[in-house]
Amino acid sequence: MANDFPQRPPPPLLDDACALFLDVDGTLIEFADDPESVALLPDVREAIGRISDRLDGAVALISGRPLAQLDTLFAPLSLPAAGLHGHELRNHEQRAQSSDPSADTSEWLHALHQQAMRFAHGYPGVLVEDKGRSLALHWRGAPHAANDVRAFAERHIRGHAGYKLQPGDHVIEFLPEGSDKGRAMRQLMLQPPFRDRMPVFVGDDLTDEFGFAAANDLHGWSVLVGAREPSDAVFALPTIRSVHAWLRENAY
Repeated sequence: MANDFPQRPPPPLLDDACALFLDVDGTLIEFADDPESVALLPDVREAIGRISDRLDGAVALISGRPLAQLDTLFAPLSLPAAGLHGHELRNHEQRAQSSDPSADTSEWLHALHQQAMRFAHGYPGVLVEDKGRSLALHWRGAPHAANDVRAFAERHIRGHAGYKLQPGDHVIEFLPEGSDKGRAMRQLMLQPPFRDRMPVFVGDDLTDEFGFAAANDLHGWSVLVGAREPSDAVFALPTIRSVHAWLRENAY
């Protein structure tokens, strides 16, 4: 059967006019049943640091993880970053911006967390991840529970303005409206050292499609990790290992 999807070439090497935006899970590190159990290879961290120096600081992390988790994962490297799909944003001056949830939202999130924990108790392998302003349900460790997890999420999002469901790779997340990786990238592109550069967005998941669309719209490069289809990405790297190799090549 003929392949109806495009055969994407690998991305070129970065030039000094680029700005690099990197997803984390599924792009730089492998997925895990427990998101806090992963580690970044030291030489990959070093390569990212070298690229940041070369691009005068125009390298940012764009992730569904909170900023605090990103800082732990990448320490001692500290980069501009968008956490929680852009709900938390930190610029090159290391000033973080985020909006605090209302009392009603905090109460709803707390109740949702309790309900999700009770639900997950009946599905060994389902993980409830409390991110503070968002809540994620992972079923990588219980693939048979996928439909029931989605049904739980759809049932509990109804009637709650200000939040949306964001599906991902073996995960669904309750996320504040207006938070997506493309919007986060656009906000950073308005600030130095990203302003007037060409954005390069590298990611793997459905949540990264927002970043791909924004990069394409800004005449930059969109790079898919893996072979997921359909995708708006123009370039592709087949595996996380190939992303590491590309970063090392760009570091020198």
